[in-house]
Amino acid sequence: MEWNIVKLEAIGSTNTYIDQIDVADSLSEGYVVVAHSQTAGRGQRGNSWEAAPGKNLTFSYLLRPHDVVAHEQFILSQAVALAVVDVLSRYADGFSVKWPNDIYYCDKKIAGILIEHNLTGSHISRTIVGIGLNINQASFVSDAPNPVSLLQIMGREYDLDEVLSAILQATAMRYAMCNDDREGLRQAYANVLYRREGYYRYRDADGEFEAAIRDVRPDGYLLLVDRAGREREYAFKEVAFVI
Repeated sequence: MEWNIVKLEAIGSTNTYIDQIDVADSLSEGYVVVAHSQTAGRGQRGNSWEAAPGKNLTFSYLLRPHDVVAHEQFILSQAVALAVVDVLSRYADGFSVKWPNDIYYCDKKIAGILIEHNLTGSHISRTIVGIGLNINQASFVSDAPNPVSLLQIMGREYDLDEVLSAILQATAMRYAMCNDDREGLRQAYANVLYRREGYYRYRDADGEFEAAIRDVRPDGYLLLVDRAGREREYAFKEVAFVI
């Protein structure tokens, strides 16, 4: 895959920018927008993303998947998240994917991923991936509960372009597996899941409970088993980790 990287100073949201440009002038797969400052960065659940200008990576890229039907879209989420963990794991141990696709270091969040799909019939025709990755930020001032940066973990700053290049290379490799080795992707994702072993506290509409992760289904549903041995199945936003 060839990446076409465009760098911008201050924009609202890199995902929104790609969407608007693509609607006006159809873009090729691999179009990447990197923002020095993002004034309206969007996270999952409608949250904003705190990122000091010029200190972190805030970027989005465009994919045009082949032969991925709507109910299989989670395979793309797995590929994207794994690519980020692949790169971060070169610096330190302890990185994982908190279902469905937050990137964690131990119990702290280092990256958020927002994935937006368009459908043509039953197939995904376009995917915009937005990533906010904390690299060189020394402190955080928002009310986000548990942010961390690579600087805080490792005690040194990193070249943003080098990290971005590594992530795009890793993404190309993992993205190819969506066609060539989906089972390998699913197994790799399972191997780096946050809290993949043991019982931990979760919260759903009925309150808090303890459970262990049994599986993540190909459609993205999280399967937990509680202390009583009862299996619980959740779609995104139906259950929260208690951290």
